[in-house]
Order: sequence, then C-alpha cells, then structure tokens
Amino acid sequence: MNSFIRSVLAEADYKPERLLQMLRAVQAQYLHIPQAAIEQLAAALHIPRTQIIAVAEFYSFLHLTPQGRYDIHISDSITDRMLGKEKLLNYLAEKLHVKVGEVRADGLVSLNNTSCTGMCDQGPAGLVNGYALTRLAPARIDVIAKLIEQQAPLSDWPPEFFAVEEPLRKPGLLLNQPFENGAAIRATFARGLTETLAEVDSSNLRGRGGAGFKTALKWRTCAQQTATPHYVICNADEGEPGTFKDRMLLDLYADQVFEGMTLCAAIIGSDQGLLYLRAEYLFLYEQLQRVLKRRRASGLLGRNILGHDGFDFDIEIRMGAGAYICGEASAQIESLEGKPGIPRVKPPNSVICGYQRKPTVVDNVETFFAATHIAIQGGSWFAEVGTAQSTGSKLLSISGDCARPGIYEYPFGTSIEEILQDCGAVDVLGVQVGGPSGTFISNRELQRRIAFEDLSTAGSFMVFNNSRNIFDIVQNFTDFFAHESCGFCTPCRVGTTLLKNQLRKIVGGNGAAVDLEELNEICLVVKNNSHCGLGDSAANPILSTLASYPELYLKQLKQSSFTPGFDLDATLAVARRMAQRDDDAAHLSQVEN
Repeated sequence: MNSFIRSVLAEADYKPERLLQMLRAVQAQYLHIPQAAIEQLAAALHIPRTQIIAVAEFYSFLHLTPQGRYDIHISDSITDRMLGKEKLLNYLAEKLHVKVGEVRADGLVSLNNTSCTGMCDQGPAGLVNGYALTRLAPARIDVIAKLIEQQAPLSDWPPEFFAVEEPLRKPGLLLNQPFENGAAIRATFARGLTETLAEVDSSNLRGRGGAGFKTALKWRTCAQQTATPHYVICNADEGEPGTFKDRMLLDLYADQVFEGMTLCAAIIGSDQGLLYLRAEYLFLYEQLQRVLKRRRASGLLGRNILGHDGFDFDIEIRMGAGAYICGEASAQIESLEGKPGIPRVKPPNSVICGYQRKPTVVDNVETFFAATHIAIQGGSWFAEVGTAQSTGSKLLSISGDCARPGIYEYPFGTSIEEILQDCGAVDVLGVQVGGPSGTFISNRELQRRIAFEDLSTAGSFMVFNNSRNIFDIVQNFTDFFAHESCGFCTPCRVGTTLLKNQLRKIVGGNGAAVDLEELNEICLVVKNNSHCGLGDSAANPILSTLASYPELYLKQLKQSSFTPGFDLDATLAVARRMAQRDDDAAHLSQVEN
C-alpha cells in the first residue's frame, strides 16, 4: 500500500466515519482522488469503493480528475457580484490563460466559481488551494498571476492577500460580556447540572441557526435518552450566503464556543464533541486546534475536567468539503459519518437518533456562545432582553450597499430601519434577511423587526440600494439553490432547475401571464414536496419578491392582457402569505392604480 495512504489512514485511526477527512488529505496531495487511492482506502476501511466514489462526487471541493496545482475558486455570491466579481473573474482568466471551469493544459492552475466563501463583508473574495483570498482587485490579481507563473508557494505570497478582518461594528449583550476561561463550567457545577438546564430553559434561548428550536428542550430530550453514548455537535457550516458571524465567533471567541459545548456535554452526559467546520474556513483550522490544545492543557477538556471525577469530554474538528446542504443537521451528521450529506428522513430527530445513531445535540456556533454566558449570568439576565418570544440578542452579518459592513449585535425586536441607519445604508431598495433562504423585504416594510415572530434569521442581512436590479438578486439566489440541491428528491432536483429556467424566461421578457402563474405553481410544488429545508426554502426568493414587488414582475411580461379566468392578484396570495404581507402595496390592483 502507498505509504502516504497508510499515513492518512493512521491519522484517521482507520475509522470509516473520518472518510471525508481522508479524502481531503488525498485531494491535497494528488490534486484529485486517484482510483488507486480509492481501492486502497476501500480495502483498509472495509467499505465499498462505490461509497468512496459517491462521497467524492457529492462534495464540490473533491474531484476524481486532476485539478491545478493552484486551484482557484471565486465567490459568486450576490454581494461579490455587486463589487464587480464578473469582470474580475474574466480578468483573472485572461491573466492566467485558463477558461473558467477548466484546468490549464500544463496543470498549473484551475479556475472555478463557488457559491460563497463567507467573506461577504470583504469581497470580491475567493479561495486558492482552500485558503481565503479577500478584497480582490485588478492590481492584486496581477500579482497573484505573476506568483502563480513563478510557482511561488502560498507561504511566499503577501500575507495581506489572505487577511480576514473581523469588523465588530456594534457589540451588545453577549459580545460586551467579560469572560474568563472555565467560568461557565465552574458556574454550572456550582449551581448543579439540573439547575443550570433550568436556567437555560428560563432564558428561552432558541437555536441561532435559523430554525429557532428551544435549546433547553433539545438538551433535556437528549439527556433523557437511555441509549449511549451521547454526542455534542457544533454546526459551523455557515454556508448561507451573506452570513459570516460564526466565522467571527470562531476567530475571536472560540473559547466561549467550546465552553458552551462543554457545559452542554455535562448536562446531556456526553464525552465526545465534534465541530463541523465549513471548508471555506480552512484558515481557522490550525488556530482552532491550538485553542483546543490549550484548553486540554488547562484542564478544560479531557479527563476529569476541572477536577470533577468522571466528567470526561473532548472535541474533534472535522471539515466539510463544499456542500451547502451540510448545514442541515441530519445532512451534517451523514457527512460526519463519512457519507454524502443527504438529509435523513424524520422522525426520529437527532436528539434521539443522531451521530452513529445515538442521541445527539446539534447546535449552532452562536447558540453555544450564548449558552456559555447564560450559565454564568443566569436565565433571567438573558430573558430580560428582546421580546417575549425572542429573548436575548442576535448577531447580524451585514453586507451589501452600506457604508459600514460587518458584525452587529441587536436585541431581538430591533427594527430594520434602525439597523439600516446604524450600518450607513441609504436609498434602500430592499433587504434580504436570512440569506437566500430567508425573506426579501422592500423599502415599504422597514418597520418590521428581527424576531422569530416577524423576521427570523440565521444572521445574514444583505442591503440593496435602488441602483440594483431586483431580478439580478432573485436570479442569483435561484441559481444558488439549483446548484446546491443534493439531488436526492425529484421535487427539489427538478423543481429548482424549473424555477431557474422559468424565472429566466420571464425576466428575459419572453413570458406571458400564464408563465407567471406557472412559476407560482412550481414554487408551491418545490416548497411543499421537497425532502428537506433546502427545497422548502428554494422558492423563497421568488415568493417574497413577488409579494413585495408584483408590479415589477408584471412589467416583465411579454403580454399583459389576461384571459377572464386568470386572476394574477389571486395567484400572488401564496407569496403574500409567505412574506407575511397583505397591505395595499402587495396587491396588484392597488399597484396598478
């Protein structure tokens, strides 16, 4: 067996669940996954070679054919496009003498698009051999092209090319709190595990990944399961375009995130934690490993943590390989088990049957961060902020047409108007709250508020001014979902492509009224029949903009005369419900008048 493959297997302890990590190592070594490596891994791990091929084909950063020694991906997020990404990509292709989507004949460089790199506040952005490139511009591209032609190692490139800033524009309840390592663990044991869970319950902390499931209920349900072992998973696969607050937390507040995982482990009776880090955050990997090593040395991880006999817990970092769907909890668990990240059928939920089919808590980075401070300060401290249904604060990743992009922390219940004032947004066309899977609101809705009962969000907040074309935004989001569909179920696999094509027909001025009706019908099919949340969200960009700007869709139609049996305003009823709007401006008859 190849000595390198043996070393990869040894590093992974010959565990099939670490297959994705092994394939990442093989890809880095050989620039692809060779057939010989597949055969050797299959034999050593006692798994079918078809499983390895399925994994390699599922993730966009893994390849069965060789890529360039310098493998470059440029972010295609709407915020990067707004900063001139298309011109920069074409310029880069010209300088490197390679077409987008291809490998240069000499094998030196490959160039591709990627959905989003999590650098929306400092784009146009990209990746080279997995490492983040920020603030791309023609002058910087000239230097990059020269370095590649000289075959300079990345360590010799200017460090500012890889610099990731963390602009904290408005810290609040959590980000302003002082913290000493171990404080939350000590407070948890001093108060008692049951009593600390009661504090998390009284805080009414809800999951910060977007779904908003009550944290204490999830932890309690997992703790009550008799099957063992129990697992803690931190979901750091921050793939929603426009979201980068988890990047900041892991970069600047990693100890507090890991401490939240540790107190969760104490409460649910877990000795193993996993942090699933998105591939685009490779630049954080070694730094996070150093934090874990330091915590072990300080007695905050490992055996008998802080002297508590029998409290053993440690955390392992595993990385994704480019799949948006792995942000969904059950898909992430599948990925952690060395499989394609296809969401599971529910029930049962992960708290009953999760990682390795054992009880598992999967929570977002921000959720564990908040839990750490609740353990120290108590539930009422947290519950006094925000609204009755949405307690505490929310971190927002603000990007787009504003003077001050970055991280902002607000109490739940804060209006969109206040947020826009703080970030320096003027002449606003609308805001995409929650990323492509969230809701687009027009400039007529700026009194709406960030809250689970109004505008729920995982943290993305993209601002668009009146110079932007609403259909450029919707098409980018719709293309994103079509590209990121895992292909498991027909409604999503086929439906997202139909949405993309139907929208293109209407935007191109080739649609009639019946095409708009058909677009709405496809939205309903995809939304109501898809296997998981991706399909459920894929129609949101169309439905929410239909509700906010029905007149713009009407203007795109090739013919605007309707047959007596066609009621366009009635067709838009679903979009209005989706956007939680029923005001006059959301009705076509009112807009026309």
